[in-house]
Amino acid sequence: MALIPITTEKAVKLIEIENTLIFQTDRKARKEEIKKEVEEMFNVKVDKVRVLIRGNHKNAYVRLNKKNPAIDVATKIGMI
Repeated sequence: MALIPITTEKAVKLIEIENTLIFQTDRKARKEEIKKEVEEMFNVKVDKVRVLIRGNHKNAYVRLNKKNPAIDVATKIGMI
């Protein structure tokens, strides 16, 4: 499963305000799979995953635990 980070203005705002990262993923990916993938890739704890289906893709809104700032993860993967 491929997780592609989304770097729009809204995505950066969510990183700062809600500690949330947005990824574009395969439409067939389930929330549990997305959560597990993010936790393993970035060594963080995920609190909640919400999804939005747009066309053939699914956007996953991944809220991280307060102990893991999303700004650190975003910096590590080059979003900011």
